[in-house]
Amino acid sequence: MKFQQRIGRSSTPVDMKETTTTYFPQIADIYKAAKVIGKVAQETPLHQSIRYSKEFEANILLKREDLHRVRSYKIRGAFNKISSMSKAELQQGVVCASAGNHAQGVAFACNHLGVKGTIFMPVVTPRQKIDQTQMFGGDWIEIVLEGDTYDDSYNAAIAACKAEGKTFVHPFDDPKTIEGQATVGLELLEQSENPIDYVFVAVGGGGLASGLCGAFEALSPNTKIIGVEPMGAPSMKESIANEQRVQLTDIDKFIDGAAVQQVGELTFQICKQKLHNMVTVPEGKVCQTILDLYNRDAIVVEPAGALTIAALDDFKDEIRGKHVVCIVSGSNNDITRTAEIKERALLYANLKHYFIIRFPQRPGALKEFVAEILGPDDDITHFEYSKKSSRENAPAVVGIELKRPSDLAPLIKRMKENNFFGDYLNDKPDLFQYLI
Repeated sequence: MKFQQRIGRSSTPVDMKETTTTYFPQIADIYKAAKVIGKVAQETPLHQSIRYSKEFEANILLKREDLHRVRSYKIRGAFNKISSMSKAELQQGVVCASAGNHAQGVAFACNHLGVKGTIFMPVVTPRQKIDQTQMFGGDWIEIVLEGDTYDDSYNAAIAACKAEGKTFVHPFDDPKTIEGQATVGLELLEQSENPIDYVFVAVGGGGLASGLCGAFEALSPNTKIIGVEPMGAPSMKESIANEQRVQLTDIDKFIDGAAVQQVGELTFQICKQKLHNMVTVPEGKVCQTILDLYNRDAIVVEPAGALTIAALDDFKDEIRGKHVVCIVSGSNNDITRTAEIKERALLYANLKHYFIIRFPQRPGALKEFVAEILGPDDDITHFEYSKKSSRENAPAVVGIELKRPSDLAPLIKRMKENNFFGDYLNDKPDLFQYLI
């Protein structure tokens, strides 16, 4: 397999012409997609979460799209799109852009169908997803790392398509991709023993959400579909609020499977009309959900895969007594991210705090801080100190993990009363970004 890396953003954004036609996924096309996908993708389980059902006093069902062989639902849309292409198009080859999961679906399809593919991925894509893409694609694919975001990779991929006459396999804004993702809805409706009241679906570009809108409009129109985005990348929510697609200038790329700067034209038109609600969830809350799923349910999910479950708290009164499906969209998580996931979860829970502490330049100052300033359950988890002058006090950056959020105010009070307090860093984003 050939492998390239290009650092930096595309200098000139290249975009496909905005569609002027109205498109909505039709149930007949979704059934056709199901037959195509059935050749390579098994039906994923739908099972009840006893823990979440008890917590929310509802029937909470998890649709385990993380259990596909490529560990996400993206195999559905990618395989359906490439299978629909003509022989001439297939011989010319395909190109895609992806933060990871769509890349694996395309790579698998290329290998299975014997089609040459070029896959553009952001430089920041977790190594685990790059390696998985390589494994599924084998010698049939070439990976090119381009830019810092999906949108950077997208621009480069479109430029390559135009230059080389290849077909772009869009991760979300293509009818065949959307119809492939819509087959999740067919399975849900066949598997559920009861009418489904709510479906929570993660939204990146909007392909899966758009597909579900098509399937449920035809077969279960009373089901409410809730789209969920990361708070740091609310592309669809902002677009719906502004009644037109917006391109975010800055996004938090942590939830890489759902962090895009601009949603699709087709998907925007569908989602703005058909979604019952569009909400965002803080990244820290998603991290806590990831840890809970692993520690309490033995389920491994990537950040985007935990989005839907993390959103349930905001609907706890509305969903009580209802039949609710959360789509667990993927499990391509990199174990090297565990420390950051834990850190973000603690920060969200108000249990991890960073300070500049001014230690007196005398022996025993640190011992005094530990014995008299810290509470009995407080723990120092980060400490950076360097004596560089003869000043009376020397600063140190200290990270402290608390047992309870309510322990913060007394801790700060003791610091100030004993002249240790220098500054609180959690609410200073320009400085805080260098600590996590």
